[in-house]
Amino acid sequence: MARKKIFEGFVERLEILDQDGKVDEKEMPPLKDAELVALMESMLKMRLSDQKALNLQRQGRLNTYGSVRGQEACQAGLAAALDRSDWLVPSFREHAIMVAMGVPLRSVYALWKGDERGNIHPEGVNCLPPAIPVGSQLLHANGLGMAFKMKNMKEIAVGFAGDGASSQGDFHEALNFAGVFGSRTLFFIQNNGWAISVPFHKQTKADSVAQKGLAYGVPSMQVDGNDVLAVYKASKEAVDHVRSGKGPFLLECLTYRMENHTTADDHTKYRDKEEVELWAKRDPVDRMRKYLVSRGLWSEEKEKEFAGSVAEWIESEVEALESMEPASVTDVVDFVYSDLPWHLKEEREMLLKEGN
Repeated sequence: MARKKIFEGFVERLEILDQDGKVDEKEMPPLKDAELVALMESMLKMRLSDQKALNLQRQGRLNTYGSVRGQEACQAGLAAALDRSDWLVPSFREHAIMVAMGVPLRSVYALWKGDERGNIHPEGVNCLPPAIPVGSQLLHANGLGMAFKMKNMKEIAVGFAGDGASSQGDFHEALNFAGVFGSRTLFFIQNNGWAISVPFHKQTKADSVAQKGLAYGVPSMQVDGNDVLAVYKASKEAVDHVRSGKGPFLLECLTYRMENHTTADDHTKYRDKEEVELWAKRDPVDRMRKYLVSRGLWSEEKEKEFAGSVAEWIESEVEALESMEPASVTDVVDFVYSDLPWHLKEEREMLLKEGN
C-alpha cells in the first residue's frame, strides 16, 4: 500500500492591534466605544493593583507576590468574553482576571499574605482556589466541564496555565480527556516565554502550545497576547464554541512576563536586558492607549482621573485587608467538606479546646 496522509491540520494566529496602535479593520470585533474604553480601564486597574501588591511585598506587608505585569491584555480580553456564571480554575498568576470576575482585591492580597481566607469568595463568584502545583488545575477544569455537560448547563470552565504547564503530564492528560469526552472546558494558556528560568524553546521542539491541542482532537488557536482586541475576539470565538456544546477549545496567548517570576526570583540572572526591552515596546496597555487616543476616546487627563479613582479603591481594599480579625483556629477544617466527617469533627473540637 502507498503511503497516505492521515492527519492534516493548522493553527491560526490572530493579531489586530500593533504596537503603534494601528488596527486591522477587517478583524476588528464589533465593540462600541464604551466597550473599548472599558477594556483599557480593566487593564489599567490590573496594572495599578499589581504595582500596589509589589509595593506591599517590599514593605513586608505581603509574604511574596507573582506579578501579572505584561499579561493584562490576556486577562482583560478574556474577562470581557465570559459570563459571570462561568467558572475560573486558576493557577497562581490569574489574580487579575479573578478580580475582574468578582473576587475582592482584598482576598487576592490576603492569599499572598498567607491567609487562606482569601479563598472564601462572595456568593455567586465562581472561582476555585489558585493551584500552586504546575498544571494540576487543568484536570480540575475538566471535572467542572464534564459536570456542566452532564447536567446540560450553559456554564463553561476555564482552565488556566502557562507554557511551563504544557511540559507537565497533567496538561496532556487533561487535553486527552477533554478531546475524548467533550468537556465544556476552555484551556487558556498564557505563554509568557519562561517557565521560571527555562525558556520556551528549551521546553519543547514544538513551535507552539496550540498545535499540541490538535493531537488530542481539541480545536486550537494562537493569539497575540499583548493585543487586547485580538484576545477578546479569539476568546469570544473560543467561549462560543465551548458554550454551544461543540466541545473543548485551547487558546494560546503569546505574551511576556515583565517582572520576576515572583518576588523570590531575580530574572536578570537568566534573561537578557535586550529581550526585556524589546517586549517593553510591545506593552499591552501602551498599545491600547495609542489606539484610543487616535480615536479621541482617551487622554492623559482622563487616565489621570481614572487612575486616581482606582488608587482610592485599592487603598480601601488594603485597609480592609489589614483590618481583618485574626483567623479562627477551626478555619483549617471548616471549609474542606460541606458535611464534616467524624474524624474532622473530633479534630475541630480538639482545636476549640486548645484554642481556648
